[in-house]
Amino acid sequence: MKRAITLALLSLFVAGVLSGCNTIHGAGKDVERAGEKIQDASGK
Repeated sequence: MKRAITLALLSLFVAGVLSGCNTIHGAGKDVERAGEKIQDASGK
C-alpha cells in the first residue's frame, strides 16, 4: 500500500514537471516572436 502511494505521488510530480517544461517552452516561443516583430518594425 505504501509503495502504491509513493508511486502515485512520483507520477504526479513527474507530470507536473513535464507540463511546466511545456509552459516555459511556449513562453519562450512567444517572446521570440515578439522580438522578431520589434526587429521588423525597427527595420522599416
